[in-house]
Amino acid sequence: MSLFGSSFSGSSASPADMAARKEAIMASVRGEIALANAQELMNKTNEKCFEKCVTKPSTSLSSSEQTCLSRCLDRYMEAFNIVSKAYTARISKEAPLLASQ
Repeated sequence: MSLFGSSFSGSSASPADMAARKEAIMASVRGEIALANAQELMNKTNEKCFEKCVTKPSTSLSSSEQTCLSRCLDRYMEAFNIVSKAYTARISKEAPLLASQ
């Protein structure tokens, strides 16, 4: 049965079924957004670190370029984790306040 099939919009679906399907769609969208954000982070990180560390592109990376890239990627990931934790903490803290308004 299709997610957007006739039973989704028909009157035979119970409110609980409708709510469950809505939540499933929302979870799917959230997952796709998270994946897109992760892909963009990796693309941006690779682009920035490559520009910084590989000054003379060739067929292979020197050991100093490899070290630079590794450290650069580590710094980006560390910064991303710090920001993500702070954002999650703030959302968790503010969610009850927004719900009570």
